[in-house]
Amino acid sequence: MGWFRPLGFPDDGNPVACLASIRRSRDGKVAGGGLILGPDTVVTCAHVVNDALGKELFESRAPGPDEITVEFRGPHGQQRHAARVAHWIAPRTRDGGMVHAGDDHWLGDLAVLRVDTPGDTVRPAAPRTAMEAGQEVRAWHGSAGGATFADLTVKSADGPVGYLDGEATGMAVGPGYSGGPLWCPRNRAVVGLVVAHFMPPHDPRTGGHAAHSPQHLIRRSWGIPWQHIETELRAVGAFHLQDVAPSDPDDPAHLLLVEALEAAFPSPSGRGDAARQLTRVCGVGHGGEVTPPTVEEFADFLLTHPRALAAFTETLRRRDPAAADRFLIAGHLSRGPRLLSPREHTRLHKLLRGVDRTVLGRFGEAVRAALPLVAAFSGGGSLDTLLDHLETLPGDGHSDGGEPRVPALLRVMEYVAMLCPGPKRAELRLWSDGVTARLGIPRSALAERRSDAQDWARDIRTRSTRVRVLVEVRRAEAGRHRLRIWCDEGAGPRQVSATADSCTASEAARELLRVLESLAPSAPHDQRPLVEVLVDRASLNLPVDEWEGRAPDEIVPGVLGVEFPLVVHCPELLRRHERFLPEWRRRWSRLDSGATLVFSDASKDPNQIYYELMEKLDAVRVSVDVPPGLRDGIVQVCLAVGVPVVVWDRGRDKDSHVVKHMAEVATRELPDGVRSYRAKTMVNPHDFPGRPVLAWADADRTVPRLHLTEPQESA
Repeated sequence: MGWFRPLGFPDDGNPVACLASIRRSRDGKVAGGGLILGPDTVVTCAHVVNDALGKELFESRAPGPDEITVEFRGPHGQQRHAARVAHWIAPRTRDGGMVHAGDDHWLGDLAVLRVDTPGDTVRPAAPRTAMEAGQEVRAWHGSAGGATFADLTVKSADGPVGYLDGEATGMAVGPGYSGGPLWCPRNRAVVGLVVAHFMPPHDPRTGGHAAHSPQHLIRRSWGIPWQHIETELRAVGAFHLQDVAPSDPDDPAHLLLVEALEAAFPSPSGRGDAARQLTRVCGVGHGGEVTPPTVEEFADFLLTHPRALAAFTETLRRRDPAAADRFLIAGHLSRGPRLLSPREHTRLHKLLRGVDRTVLGRFGEAVRAALPLVAAFSGGGSLDTLLDHLETLPGDGHSDGGEPRVPALLRVMEYVAMLCPGPKRAELRLWSDGVTARLGIPRSALAERRSDAQDWARDIRTRSTRVRVLVEVRRAEAGRHRLRIWCDEGAGPRQVSATADSCTASEAARELLRVLESLAPSAPHDQRPLVEVLVDRASLNLPVDEWEGRAPDEIVPGVLGVEFPLVVHCPELLRRHERFLPEWRRRWSRLDSGATLVFSDASKDPNQIYYELMEKLDAVRVSVDVPPGLRDGIVQVCLAVGVPVVVWDRGRDKDSHVVKHMAEVATRELPDGVRSYRAKTMVNPHDFPGRPVLAWADADRTVPRLHLTEPQESA
C-alpha cells in the first residue's frame, strides 16, 4: 500500500453501514436499499427509484431532475439527504426489448444517485468483489433493521444474473430488499445487489398463493453480480469516478509531474504538508504525519485520482502561479485528471440545483450553441452524465500565443447563464471566473466566450420560435397505436399526454387536436403550431397526416395534415449513427443557403446515394422520386447521414407531382408548403395527386429521448 491510501472500510465495521435507505416521497416509507459507493454516490435498482417517486414500478424513462430521499447511518444517527439520478440503466430483456409480467429475470435495472451531502463528508465505501457460486451472503431490508437480515447462498453466478437460495429458517427476502447490497462475510466485501425474488405460485381460485407443495420453488431470489454491475456502469460512463485508476507507467505526464514536484517542493517537509492537505480535499488517507510521499508516489496520485490535480493546483495557484501552470500543462498530456476540483464540482452542482427547470430543459440547446461541432453524448441522458462528458472535452481553438484555452464546460456554462435571470446568471459567472483563474486562462479569453453567449441569447430572443407539438407514435395491434405527446412553446418539450391503452387513428387524431386547441393562445396569430411526429424507421410512411379526428357529432373533418403543418422525424436513425451528428448540425445551420439534391435515378442503390451525399456535404435538402422499395432505403440513408430535410411521395411509384411542386418552395417554408399541398389535394385531387411526406430534423430544437422498454417488477 502506498502513501496515498483509500479510506478503507473498517475490518470490524458493521457491514450494514454500506447500506443506504431509499425512501418514498409519498409516505416516507422505505422503497428499497442501495449500496454506498462514496460520500455522495449510491447505486441501487432503477425500479426502487421508480417506487420512491410514485411511478410505475418499471417505468423505463429516466426520472430527470426529480429528487429522491436517501438515508445514511453514521455515528450521529440517521441523516436524510436529497439525491438525483446521475446515471440510469432501464430494465430490458436479453434482446433489448420490453420486459413482460411473468418474465423470470431481466437485465439493466440500475440507477446511480448523486446525493447532496456536505462537501467535507467522509464515508468509506465497502470493498467489492466478484460473485461466485458457493458464497454465503447476507442481505438486509432497506430500512437496515437489525432483525431484517436474510442469509442466502449463491447457487449460480455465471452470467449477468446470480441466483440465491435462502435458508429455511429466519428472514426471507421480500419487498423492500431490492437494491440493497449482498455482503459476503468470508470476503468482507459486497458481491452484488438484490433485485427480485420468486413468489409462490398464484392460485386463481382464491386470488392468493397456492397451497404449499414440495415441488414449489422455495426462498429463491436473484441479484446482479458485482462484476456485471461494473460492466453496466462502465458502459454508460458511470464508473470512472468511483475507484482510483491504476497507474500507467507509460503516461507521458508522469515524468513532467515528477520534475515539477521536485522544483516546487525541494523540501520533503513542504511536500508532506502539501500532500496531507491534498488528501483532506480528496477524501483519502495518507501514510503518516512524519514521512512524506516520494515524488513518484505524489505524481502517481495526481494522475490516478480524477480530481487530485485540479484540487492541487487550486491551492498552488495562490502560492506559485507559474508552478500551477506547469502542473496543468503536464496534466493535459494524460487522460486521467478531470477538469474540476472537488470544491468546484460540488459548487457547480449546487448552483444548478437552484436553476429553474425550464432553463435546465434547454441545457441541450445551450450545449449545441456553445459547441456546434461536438457530437451529442447519449450516455444516460441525465444532466450529471452530460456534465461529466463535458469535463472531458478540450478547449476551443481561439487561443493565441500558446495561452490556455477556454474548456468546453466553461463555454457551455456561459450560454446556460444567459438563459437564467440576473442573480443566478451572476452566480454562474462567478463560478466560471473562479475556475478560469485557477486554470490560468486570461480573462480576455473568457470575456470573448461570454460575448458569444450574449450574442446567441440576443439572437434567440429576436428569432420567432414556432410552437411545436411532438407526438411519439408507436404501432400496437393491427390498426391501433400508442401515443405520447409533448408541447414546446420555446422552452423545451413538456409532456402533456400519454395513452396507456392503444387507440385507433381517429382517436389519436382527436387527442392531438385537443392538445393543439389548448395551444391556440400561445401560438403567434400568423403561425399554426408545427406537429412533429416521432417515429421509428419502419413507420416513416405512416399516414398520420391523413388521420381524421371528427367525432360523430362534429361538423369539421379535422384532418391533421390539412389543418396543421405536419412533419416526421426519426431520432432513431441519427442516434444509431452518432458520428454524423456534427454534420447534421452543420447542414441545418446552412438551411437557407445549402444545396438541394433530387434522387430520381432508379438504377442507383442506397450505397451509391451514400457516396454522393459524402461528396455533397453542402446538401441540406433531398427530394426522392423513385419506386417505393428503393425509395425507403434512400430516405433512411439520407436521414442517417444527417440530411435535415427530405421530401418524398408515399403514394407514387415515379414522376411525383409532389417532388416537382415542392421544388418551387423555399426549404424553410416546406412545412407550410406541404400543409397547403395536402389541402389542395382534398379540393382538387386530379391536379394535386400526391401524398407528400416531409422529414424535418431541426437541430436547434430538442426532442424527448424515446424509450421502448416498460418492464415490470418481481419474478
